[in-house]
Amino acid sequence: MGLFNWFTQEIAMDLGTANTLIIHNDQVAVNEPSIVALNRNNPKEVLAVGKRALMMHEKTHESIRTVRPLKDGVIADFNAAELMIRELIKLVYPKKPLFPPSWRMMICIPSSITEVEKRAVRDSAEQAGAKEVYLIHEPMAAALGIGIDVEEPVGNMIIDIGGGTTGITVIALAGIVCDQSIRIAGDEFTADIMEALRRYHSLLIGERTAEQIKIQIGAATKDLDNPPDDIPVNGRDLVTGIPKQIMVSYQEIAEALDKSIFKIEEAILKALEQTPPELASDIYRRGLYLTGGGALLRGLDKRLSQKIKLPVHIADDPLKSVVRGTGIALQNYDKYPFVMR
Repeated sequence: MGLFNWFTQEIAMDLGTANTLIIHNDQVAVNEPSIVALNRNNPKEVLAVGKRALMMHEKTHESIRTVRPLKDGVIADFNAAELMIRELIKLVYPKKPLFPPSWRMMICIPSSITEVEKRAVRDSAEQAGAKEVYLIHEPMAAALGIGIDVEEPVGNMIIDIGGGTTGITVIALAGIVCDQSIRIAGDEFTADIMEALRRYHSLLIGERTAEQIKIQIGAATKDLDNPPDDIPVNGRDLVTGIPKQIMVSYQEIAEALDKSIFKIEEAILKALEQTPPELASDIYRRGLYLTGGGALLRGLDKRLSQKIKLPVHIADDPLKSVVRGTGIALQNYDKYPFVMR
């Protein structure tokens, strides 16, 4: 029996635009950026994946290219996605086993995904070595990861702010009742920061620098209880072409992100308008749940609560709530009706 269990191993994967997480044996075995570095002369040769590939991003020469295979929550580069998944699965077992196991894999996907995009995810997983592939919608996985009983007849609103998309979903009775998905999320926040520094400081910075600014001083409001200190930012002066350094405050970043967060607020209000009244009363009592990396933006829960006049709860570990829920669904794949076989 132990030998049989070895040959069929289970992994749950949150294949995200910004980060990919893998759970194996109830532990987060892999948590890496969704990026792969490839040899231009031999596109099948993977030079690095995850954090090592991210360190190469925007610093490569003509023989190396870095690829982010996912865009807006779906696979944009099929071959790069397959290679990335294959390499990330290898990280589950750093020491290569004598007999590679066959994988039963569950992957979470955006609720707004098309059948063609769904097929691309399934095919990539199968090409990467999965023998059985199950799919689950991200909002259902997030709800399970937070600890919500998704099968009870109670409405819950989940707002999952990922790298490529923000999904606003009302779930009840193990199903999605109404759903809004907009392509405003972490990547858009990063682009907003790059644009603001270019416009107001004539400073050109790269994606990685903008991402670090977002993590260190990113804020959704200018009125924070515990504001972070200003940070130095290095880039290239667009006027002189010479590298320079400026100091940036969290208020500037809050102003840069304002338009994108406003669009998320509008999408939440639109989703609430479509919610049946009985479920709306449940949401009034229980509030809204924030998951995904975007939930870590300082003051976002406070700003949303002021706008929508409802309590907003941030998940305990918003970055891992989706993958944890995917792992729970994988353990009970024959029980939950929303798991797609």
